[in-house]
Amino acid sequence: MKHKIKLRSWLWKWHFISGIISLPFILLLSITGVIYLFKADYEALEQQKIKNVEVLTSNQSSFQEQWSVANDYAIKKPNSMVVPQKPGDATEFISGRFGGKRSIYVNPYKKVITGEIVASEGFMYKVRKLHGELLLGDFGTKIVELIASWMVILIITGLYVWWPTRGWNVKGFFIPRFKKGKRILFRDIHAISGFWISVMLLLVLAGGFPWTDVFGENFKKVQEITNTGYPATWDGRGLSYEIKEREEPLPLDKIVAIAKEMDLEGVVLIHFPKGKKGTYAISNRSTNLEQQQKIHLNQYTGEEVKVHHWSGVGILMRARMWLMAFHQGEFGLWNWVLMLGTGVILFLMSLSAIFSYALRKPKKNWGIPAVPESFKIDYFIIGVIVLLGIVFPLFGISAVLIILSYYLKSIFQKKPQI
Repeated sequence: MKHKIKLRSWLWKWHFISGIISLPFILLLSITGVIYLFKADYEALEQQKIKNVEVLTSNQSSFQEQWSVANDYAIKKPNSMVVPQKPGDATEFISGRFGGKRSIYVNPYKKVITGEIVASEGFMYKVRKLHGELLLGDFGTKIVELIASWMVILIITGLYVWWPTRGWNVKGFFIPRFKKGKRILFRDIHAISGFWISVMLLLVLAGGFPWTDVFGENFKKVQEITNTGYPATWDGRGLSYEIKEREEPLPLDKIVAIAKEMDLEGVVLIHFPKGKKGTYAISNRSTNLEQQQKIHLNQYTGEEVKVHHWSGVGILMRARMWLMAFHQGEFGLWNWVLMLGTGVILFLMSLSAIFSYALRKPKKNWGIPAVPESFKIDYFIIGVIVLLGIVFPLFGISAVLIILSYYLKSIFQKKPQI
């Protein structure tokens, strides 16, 4: 029992230290995360003049003609297009990916450009950059990854410290104590809200880690080694078919007609062939991941060369894509509300921790919780730290540096307590 009390004190100390360092960043991440959830609504209002056109009674121009208009306008030739879902939609032609993505919109009735949307110039793109890399590029990405890694530690240590040791009581563990003073109230708000969203926070963090530099790259390597990513032919590499002499590629309108006949769920895209032996590829983006497909077609005959179903994607990639979509609230209203609530509660939880600390902090020191000198770390705890350090390398490096700094102090001071 005494050892458990000492362990509790030791974990409380590390929860406290990591919280002091991480909280300013966590507040920023929660605010920017909540703002980014409104991306679709914000951009729908901002971009409606570009994306929506007046439906005219005159004949609609062919997609082949619209493609030509987009090619003439584009700096970098489009590599795909979005199949319009209704008559009032401008046709979107896309070049580039991620931050380099550019979308050109063509009025199908007048054969003119209605506008261009450059991903890196939008307000929400800047919010995303602030959320993912603090506007500091690769260095900022690593800071965010480090904070996210320590958030896992905060959740684990917080649950252990919060867990009742002398029986359960509704007040203090499930309901804040409003009559025990401000410090206790803010402490309860922090601890109780942290308990209720702890599992959600771990899911949110799991959905964010694939975007990181170190963990993300290591995860990709594991996918490659275990062959649990996208199939090798997903992007059309390695696919081949016979080409007859003087055979001409099918017009884009024929491929659009084939795509419409497939009646795929969600937003349907057509990816243009790369070279004379490349394929047209039809894919769809849907909130129901199980319905996503990618079908490669012979660009001369329209025959299917390769069909990819979601079930053919490796299990780690499927898990990764599900968690990333969940992280962004893309599975419908329930998911969006859940992410919004988690972000708001995380902000309030962090803010209440700061208020609680400010009310209890001694004037002459940081108020770091003390640990009995007789406390010895279990091999189990060491094993957990090592395991977490392997899974989250930036946490492992930072933990080693912190421990080394404590032991270096031992040259000048008595036994350091880590």
